[in-house]
Amino acid sequence: MANNPVIWADYPDVDIIRHGETYYMISTTMHFFPGGVILRSRDLVHWETACHVYDILDSTPARRMEEGWMYSQGMWAASLRYHDGLFHAVFSANDTHTTYHYTAESVEGTWTRRPMKGFYHDNSILFDDDGKTYIVYGNREIRLTELRSDLSEPLPGGLDRVIVRDTPPGLGYEGSHIYKIGGRYYLFLIHWPAGHMRTEAVFSSDSLTGEWTGGDVLEDDMGFFRQGVAQGGIVDTPDGDWYAMLFQDHGAVGRIPVLVPVCWEDGFPKLETPPHEIHPLPERESLPCRPLFSGDDFSDPVLSDVWEWNHEPDLSLVSWGAGELRIRTGKLSPDAEHCRNTLTQRTFGPGCSAEVTVKGEDLKNGDRAGFVALQGLFAEGALEREDDRYFAVLREKTDKGFSETDRIPLEGPSVRLRMSFDFRDLRDTVRFAVETADGWKDLGGPHKLVYRLDHFTGVRVGLFCASTREAGGSAGFSAFRYAVDGE
Repeated sequence: MANNPVIWADYPDVDIIRHGETYYMISTTMHFFPGGVILRSRDLVHWETACHVYDILDSTPARRMEEGWMYSQGMWAASLRYHDGLFHAVFSANDTHTTYHYTAESVEGTWTRRPMKGFYHDNSILFDDDGKTYIVYGNREIRLTELRSDLSEPLPGGLDRVIVRDTPPGLGYEGSHIYKIGGRYYLFLIHWPAGHMRTEAVFSSDSLTGEWTGGDVLEDDMGFFRQGVAQGGIVDTPDGDWYAMLFQDHGAVGRIPVLVPVCWEDGFPKLETPPHEIHPLPERESLPCRPLFSGDDFSDPVLSDVWEWNHEPDLSLVSWGAGELRIRTGKLSPDAEHCRNTLTQRTFGPGCSAEVTVKGEDLKNGDRAGFVALQGLFAEGALEREDDRYFAVLREKTDKGFSETDRIPLEGPSVRLRMSFDFRDLRDTVRFAVETADGWKDLGGPHKLVYRLDHFTGVRVGLFCASTREAGGSAGFSAFRYAVDGE
């Protein structure tokens, strides 16, 4: 048996398909690069990273953190499909008000961007069996639009209609996932009716021009603080069973995938109560599955695919290899939230911890380098150089502002730091510590993490280097270790 949710980490807005005996699942990556992460599984329970669809999107000043930033924006809610020998990933980005269409002959291969006009929020692509192509999208008012076969733009004179409307109050229908199964069309949606939790709904029709009927099919929080399990796609197995992969808000760790069995009654899908434990599907061929997190000695010339940069990186300021990651600053930044080239991994529940050695002999006075728990209310546990002396410092952002809350003098420019997260029952805290000759010493107390829409992502482990007075300083990071409680 495996635990459910199947991944206790921030993989929201999932869309899932099966190709042969392999399942692929794409998730939102917003302001992190490379982006458009696709996971791969043979049993719907154990997942590994298959690829990222892109390294960068349209390079803009905000994405480069040159004029503002793009927190909570970027790549949202992709549709993943396989059709006529090509994989398709289609998603929108609010900051550029653009829809992106990428294709590849294999998920693990090279993805190529294709032209696509229009802006389609929370879209879902339908390749119908009569050769026509459609996109379904929208919030509260769900629209179906016929596209040219290459998805480049709406087909002139093609079908274009609203198929489902939600009524106020509450957050309306969105998160579209459309399918044609057994000659009938099905549309899966999320909404949040007033007085309820997030809820999954399904509508169906025997024709794209006909009436769509249906309603709510799942309102369940798995006993977790009225956080409803909803939004995602469905997939069949080679044996003909069906599952939905939805997600659930889980506090500061983010929005995490939940596997839900699906049965059919009179041609309509029935989503079962999400179980806390679930059997992995039997594999036809046993394959190793790499963890979605990893320690790193930074000796490989290619960074592990578990790493993602906060915003578009400037790789001219970063190097790795020979056992060290080195980050040099190219501008002044008051804190880790503003600085470029922060390298991140997702955090994992129920708790996780990371350690790293920071070498700061090349820092300039006023520079800080180390760990950041990256989220809207972030915290830095870092090495700081001040008046040519070195300190371990804790700086925390709260609703009251950003301030230093602890400082420990160090004897030299090198330090080993640790950060530890606890996500049990929405505790949502991070603690920092510094290694001394007498063992580990706490750096301040627990910092409260809060999932908010300003970043709209789960908190991440980040390695950062920031200059507050003079750019050009650098820090080396080595012996990065990462552990998840219970694994």
